[in-house]
Amino acid sequence: MQLSKKKINNTLNLQLKKMFLGVLAEIKSPEEIGVILQDLLTETERAIILKRLGIAVYLDKGRSYENIKNNIRVSSATIAGVAESLGNPGFQEIIKRIKADQWAEETSGKIVRGIRKILPL
Repeated sequence: MQLSKKKINNTLNLQLKKMFLGVLAEIKSPEEIGVILQDLLTETERAIILKRLGIAVYLDKGRSYENIKNNIRVSSATIAGVAESLGNPGFQEIIKRIKADQWAEETSGKIVRGIRKILPL
């Protein structure tokens, strides 16, 4: 789908944005979000979002442009665009949450392995 050059009325735009963000805020599970985004976004739009997320994560981990290009299959211009936005609050929040999830997974894995050593089942 191509974006129309005809602008939506500002008041209506704000109302729709508020509704959409309200719906997202009420979603309780990743599965629910998946169902909604599956219907709301095209396959191309979903791929673009996932690639931008992947680029952001790789940049945050210090990966080189070449490594990102080869793994995520994007251009240097796309990487540069994400790199430019990486300091923005939205990207910062996403990266912070991803790191917290990764830390929690690693920590819980260490705890489980430690318990298994003490109490073999």
